[in-house]
Amino acid sequence: MFGRGTAFSILKRSREAAIHKLRATTTRPFSHPSAQQSFKFLSPSIASHGFRAFRSLPIPKGHHVSFTRSFSKVVSAGAEHKEGLKLLVAGGAHAQKVVGVWLFGSAAWVFSMVLLGGLTRLTRSGLSMTDWKFTGGLPPLSDEEWLKEFEKYKQSPEYKRVNKGMTIEEFKFIYWMEYAHRMWGRALGVIFALPYSYFLHKGYITLRLGLRLSALFALGAGQGLIGWWMVKSGLEEPPTEYSQPRVSPYRLAAHLTSAFAIYCGLFWTALSVVMPEPPAESVTWVRGAAKVRRLALPVSLLVGLTAVSGAFVAGNDAGHAFNTFPKMGDTWIPEDIFEMKPLIRNFFENTSTVQLDHRILATATLISVGALWGATRKLDIHPAVRSVIGSIVGMAALQVTLGVSTLLSYVPVSLGTAHQAGALTLLTFMLLLNHTVRKPSLSLLKSLPQVVKAN
Repeated sequence: MFGRGTAFSILKRSREAAIHKLRATTTRPFSHPSAQQSFKFLSPSIASHGFRAFRSLPIPKGHHVSFTRSFSKVVSAGAEHKEGLKLLVAGGAHAQKVVGVWLFGSAAWVFSMVLLGGLTRLTRSGLSMTDWKFTGGLPPLSDEEWLKEFEKYKQSPEYKRVNKGMTIEEFKFIYWMEYAHRMWGRALGVIFALPYSYFLHKGYITLRLGLRLSALFALGAGQGLIGWWMVKSGLEEPPTEYSQPRVSPYRLAAHLTSAFAIYCGLFWTALSVVMPEPPAESVTWVRGAAKVRRLALPVSLLVGLTAVSGAFVAGNDAGHAFNTFPKMGDTWIPEDIFEMKPLIRNFFENTSTVQLDHRILATATLISVGALWGATRKLDIHPAVRSVIGSIVGMAALQVTLGVSTLLSYVPVSLGTAHQAGALTLLTFMLLLNHTVRKPSLSLLKSLPQVVKAN
């Protein structure tokens, strides 16, 4: 039999021929069964050792790996290059999967919370509960308890100025809406905290992930307090006898922005758990992703700013100020957009200005998304990145359509809720794009070929 040194010499001389033979059959030649047949003439111990050495030899410069066009496969592929990576989850692929599912589920729960909050606002149910308890408490279970809650509501400005004469059945509807919104938020705390404790016990959560999730949990706990702080502003007497009671637009914007921040944090963290590396199969694609990244960040900020401006539209009931498009009434720009003093108040409290601001930002968002698509058309980028950009263009167009339809229809509950869902969906796609084009680790960069070509 051959000596070990002789075997290695043979392996090095023959590796080019073996690679050429295997390239046509598989994208991972060193894991193919036919590769192992090349070492049958060696003794078992030498063959095993020699095959491992053969796998560790560098791939020739001209070798190209095939790519996948399915974004779902990118998630699993991203976990293959773990050398030198600081993973967020310990415990292997199974731990990575279950923690990722839990985080995506928590993000979906927050998404539903945003929708339920929009329904609560659009049905004018948010001021039906005039007190707040940490645990939420039980709802009224008897006629006597319902009458007691109804009497509390009758003392509020909203009942006196807007809903005077409301029946107890009508009150029950708005009460249940607000109660469901509050308890849905408390349920989120439970489904987040219990798995978190379990995964900590199992040792799946690294220190870096633990700190991030603890911050998100604290922000979620504070969200309940922000919500009550917002509701309290609507239970106070309006400044004039002609004003309708409503929550402060600043507090509503803070409440919605906080919810969006929690959602973004959970969704981004979930992506980082299941896809620790971005889809990068060549140096050329990495360079293309870097160019996309420079464009995607400002567009993402514009999408977020537009969403926040929508909170001021809702908080000021500015959606009812002008229900025409593209003009606002008979003019392009209302005459009263600068009537408030000091001037800065116009951008946050003047209904005409608030709606105009939102229209301008929405239009700018649509144009910037179109520009992003146009600027990346000729770039050499991963198919998954191109797919996400296409989805963003479609979602941006749908969101503008929903916004205009909501406006022209005098803000019905169905369209208003769909428009709010569209804003968060568009933001989700922007998060996905930014996560997909982030910079890969140094170890992955060193292992990449210059280009990728389809076989």
